[in-house]
Amino acid sequence: MWLLICLDQLVTSEFTSCMAKQSCCLFYSMLAMADDTNFLLLVLLLSSSSLCFGSEADIQCLKSVQQSVIDPNGVLKSTWNFENPNPTDGYICRFTGVECWHPDENRVLSLRLGNLGLESTFPQGLQNCSSMIGLDLSNNNFSGPIPSEIAREVPYLTSLDLLYNSFSGSIPQNISNMTYLNILILQHNQLSGQIPPQFTLLTRLTAFNVADNLLSGPIPSLLQNYSASNFAGNQGLCGSPLDDCPPSRRRWRPVKIKLHRLNDQSSIGAAVGFVVGFVVAFYFPHLFICSERLRAYVVRI
Repeated sequence: MWLLICLDQLVTSEFTSCMAKQSCCLFYSMLAMADDTNFLLLVLLLSSSSLCFGSEADIQCLKSVQQSVIDPNGVLKSTWNFENPNPTDGYICRFTGVECWHPDENRVLSLRLGNLGLESTFPQGLQNCSSMIGLDLSNNNFSGPIPSEIAREVPYLTSLDLLYNSFSGSIPQNISNMTYLNILILQHNQLSGQIPPQFTLLTRLTAFNVADNLLSGPIPSLLQNYSASNFAGNQGLCGSPLDDCPPSRRRWRPVKIKLHRLNDQSSIGAAVGFVVGFVVAFYFPHLFICSERLRAYVVRI
């Protein structure tokens, strides 16, 4: 299915400039794409701030990514050449791993940086790729935490693949705000803590995998339809499709506390009773010796 987007109702100077360059009508091949994704693509195209040749911000985005990662194989260094005499021809679309909305437009559609041997923490500057819907950092050596505000940096992602890295820390709760997310792959990292219960908001998810991490706690209900293999390798995870979660121990603590208090009070009461009984028996023996036979054995001091 071909999607034709003609911006014929705009009367701004930017639209006039586009008409002069005959680039107002953009054709995109949208084969086998879901209705939600088509709607997202339309929103992104209509809301983008640069309708002619993309955005300088996207170029700055890639510059920041290149500068923030360690590239031991020199892949980005050799193919991401920003010294272009004609920066309006979509030249960044020829960079390794960069997919654009249109080959003649400097607007990033997705970054496919898997299997490049990249190192460092999570790449910087991605918020400038404001129309990006796909991010693949799989099979690299990235480490450190996933940004806590990742949903603000890349809010329109439909696919996030961090497979086989060394990301650590907790899974950001903020990911639950990425409402267009269809694919979330976090397998084989060092992520710890719980799967955020807010992930029940990710109703568009069609693929999810957190196997081989250090996660613990219950699996959110929305994710319980996935196979057990998608959660394997996390010794602390529990709940369907894995084993049931053990009963919480907290419920028994108040009972133990009450028993301790009861035992303490009983001990004090017994001690006081013994002392009082001894004093009374010593000074008032006639109260206890009722038998005439026993009275003779009472010694008075």
